[in-house]
Amino acid sequence: MSPSFPSLPASLALAGALLLPVPFVFAQPPGRGGATPPDWVLTVGAAPVVSPVFQGADQYGLSVFPDLRLNYKDLFFASVPDGIGYNVINTARWKVGPLAKLRFGRQEDSGGSPFLITGETNALQGLGEIDLAGELGGFVQYDRGALRLRAELRQGFGGHDGVVADVSLTRQGRIGSVSYSVGPRLALGTAAFLQPYFGIDVRQAAATGLPHHAADGGIVSLGIGGAMVKPLGSRAAITLFAGLDHLGRPVRESPLVRERGSPVQFTAGLGYGYRFGWSN
Repeated sequence: MSPSFPSLPASLALAGALLLPVPFVFAQPPGRGGATPPDWVLTVGAAPVVSPVFQGADQYGLSVFPDLRLNYKDLFFASVPDGIGYNVINTARWKVGPLAKLRFGRQEDSGGSPFLITGETNALQGLGEIDLAGELGGFVQYDRGALRLRAELRQGFGGHDGVVADVSLTRQGRIGSVSYSVGPRLALGTAAFLQPYFGIDVRQAAATGLPHHAADGGIVSLGIGGAMVKPLGSRAAITLFAGLDHLGRPVRESPLVRERGSPVQFTAGLGYGYRFGWSN
């Protein structure tokens, strides 16, 4: 699987109240001596990540995320950051298929990362907790040379029942043994998606002192992300990744962000992964 980026909310499916997509991406070189790559690839890894304690926060925390990925040929993929998907259309340039993802909830006392090690906030006190959400939809990916354009559209259920979309353009390349990818990304969401995370109802307003607010749909965030992958032999790799995002108007106008947070969100981390492969 090719490198991906942390996004707000993301594919950083592992950090932040809205799944700050954290990119646990690892090099997957072909088999030695031109041998056929294995059908199945299991990647096990971990990554310390510095990110806002929830999306929109101005306080940062350190989380250590476990990572578990399973791939079958160039058809099936499964992981928390990337979700579960299948390439129904799978050509040199086009990949299209169904996609399912998880979005972690948000807790009043600890933000959105279930793997938080250090960092805390009291900005969420009185807002209540948001349950885990599932998201079902699909993706379209187009590759041309070093450029990759990818779009995802998903319907939520559980913690939110809105529609979310992620669009990214990636420039990929290699410098010696190090592969890199960098590019802009855009996240959008309907009002039904943003209201649980950034709206303030009457009860919450009374408990927090924040003004009542009904969230609108629109641009959630616009930013840029990048990753560099350094293989450590044929099975292991380290990945350095970072992203900078600016929250869109519907999020910036929330009293939670306006009075207790920041519209600028930064994420950085270092991952390690080890691959196991086998064939049918």
